[in-house]
Amino acid sequence: MLLIVTSKEKVYDRDMLNEKTILITGSCGFIGSNLCRILLSSYEGIRIVGVDNMNDYYDVSLKEYRLKQIEDLHKDFTFVKGNIADRDFLEKLFAEHHFDLVVNLAAQAGVRYSIDHPDTYIESNIIGFYNILEILRKYPVEHLIYASSSSVYGGNKKVPFSTEDKVDNPVSLYAATKKTNELMAYTYTHLYGIKSTGLRFFTVYGPAGRPDMAYFSFTNKLLKGEKIRIFNYGKCERDFTYVDDIVEGIRRILEKGPKEDYNIYNIGNHHPENLMDFVYTLGNCLKENGLLEEGFDLDEHMELVPMQPGDVPVTYADTLPLRNDYGFQPDTSLKEGLSRFAKWYKDYYVK
Repeated sequence: MLLIVTSKEKVYDRDMLNEKTILITGSCGFIGSNLCRILLSSYEGIRIVGVDNMNDYYDVSLKEYRLKQIEDLHKDFTFVKGNIADRDFLEKLFAEHHFDLVVNLAAQAGVRYSIDHPDTYIESNIIGFYNILEILRKYPVEHLIYASSSSVYGGNKKVPFSTEDKVDNPVSLYAATKKTNELMAYTYTHLYGIKSTGLRFFTVYGPAGRPDMAYFSFTNKLLKGEKIRIFNYGKCERDFTYVDDIVEGIRRILEKGPKEDYNIYNIGNHHPENLMDFVYTLGNCLKENGLLEEGFDLDEHMELVPMQPGDVPVTYADTLPLRNDYGFQPDTSLKEGLSRFAKWYKDYYVK
C-alpha cells in the first residue's frame, strides 16, 4: 500500500481507487470538473465517465473550457453529453459501463433562479436524482455520493449549522429540492440497501466558478465600473468554501467509503465571513492582480439593498463529523482563495 502525503498533508491511498470506474454527473460543472481532474491526476488505473447536459444557465464556453482541462490530462476519461432526467439515457449508460462508484453533482443550481424557473429544478434536481436512485436498484454500486446544500438549513438561527438540526423549513425551491434528495436517498437506503452520502456544500468559490455567484458577478460589474448590490444592507455572513477543499472532502469520502449506510455531512470552512469584509477582500485581490486600479473606490460602487426572497442572513458549517470520520476540514482562507480566483480571471478574460 502506497501512501503519499502532499505539502498540504493530503494522504492518498492509491490502492483504494485503483482500477475503479466512477460516474461523475455534472462533470463540466464547477465542482465536477475539479473533481475529475484531481481524481485522474492522483490515482493510477482510475476510469471516469463524465456526464453533463451542457445547458446554458451560464456561458457554455466556460463549461467547454473546464472539459478541455480534463481532456488535456490524457487520462482514462470519457465524456457523454446527456440529461439525467432522461431515464433511457441513464439506462444505456449504466448498461454499457460497469460503475463501481457514482458521484451525482448534476443539478440546477442557484437560489434566486429557482424563484422564476421552478420547472427546471423539478426536472433536474428531483426527477434526475430519482432516476439515479432507480437505476442503482438495477445496477448496484459500492457508494453513491451526491450534492446537497447548506440552503437546506433555511433561516436556522442556531449556529453553527449541524447535520443534527431539523431542516424542515426551506425558504427556496432550490433548498426544498435538496432536502428532497436527502429524504429520497434515505428511503432508498432503507428499502434497497443503497449506500449513500449527501454533502451539504457551503458557498463554493474559486477559479472558473459559476458566473452567477457573488464573487464572480461582483468582479464582472466592478471591472465595468458598475455598482454592485449588497443584500440585507451588508448584514449577511457566509461560510465561503474554496473549491479545492470541497473536492478534497469528496475524494476522501470516495477513498475511505461510507461510514454508515446513510450519511449526511457539511463541507464548509467553519468560518463565516461578513459580506462587507468579503467585498473589501475581493476588491483588494482584484487590485493586487492589476484588475482594478489602486485608487479604485469600492464604497462608491456599492448599493445597499434589502434581503432577496430565498436568501438567508447567515450560513455557518459544523464540520466536526467530517473531521472525525475522514480526518479533514476545509482551511483555505478567503484571501488565498479570492487571490487565486483573481489571477485566474485575469488569465482567462484579460490575458
